[in-house]
Amino acid sequence: MVEFAVGSRMASGYLATPASGSGQGVIVLHAWWGLNDFFTTLCRRLADAGFVAFAPDLYHGAVAATIAEAKQLRSQVARNSVNKAMSAAVAYLEQHPTIQGKSLGVVGFSLGAHCALWLADHLPKSIGAVVLYYGTSGGRFTKTHAAFLGHFAEHDTWGASAHSVQALEMRLRAAGCVATFHTYPSTQHWFAEEDRPDAYDPEAAQLAWERSLEFLHSHLG
Repeated sequence: MVEFAVGSRMASGYLATPASGSGQGVIVLHAWWGLNDFFTTLCRRLADAGFVAFAPDLYHGAVAATIAEAKQLRSQVARNSVNKAMSAAVAYLEQHPTIQGKSLGVVGFSLGAHCALWLADHLPKSIGAVVLYYGTSGGRFTKTHAAFLGHFAEHDTWGASAHSVQALEMRLRAAGCVATFHTYPSTQHWFAEEDRPDAYDPEAAQLAWERSLEFLHSHLG
């Protein structure tokens, strides 16, 4: 865990660096569960693949185990504060001495995917590649030059419906962005998260992971 400045206060996040000591930077944005073990492990997996991964803690240390707890945590965090923390996390990683390359990648899960789209829309000069896991949002994307990769569940009852996925893909392509979206058959929301046994699909999760690494290497390398 490291600290970074958000205006006049300090926030924390999890930083993982590759054995080589440097690499392309990737921001990891957690789901509404908070910065739990799944997301810190994900950072280490990205570091093993050669990236410098940084996951800002948007809940200030709080972690939810149940859906009810996650709803409560999300309701307590103001979106404006989240936006400031994410922007500060991008600035922190851009200035980190281990970073190579001119732009960062972002990987977001569910709520974090929604936040990743906000970053791509509002910090277009900083973000070069965006990986979305079962999360969509609005946005104009008229200034972003990022490429987008999306992983979505066939049976999603938590906001990432087939209609919203299609609408986002059309909006991105209309803005001139490269957008490649995949829908994984027979899966549910959270299918890529090992700590959600009610939805975890190991085969789909592995395929999405392999596609994500190839995408990040391609667009950040």
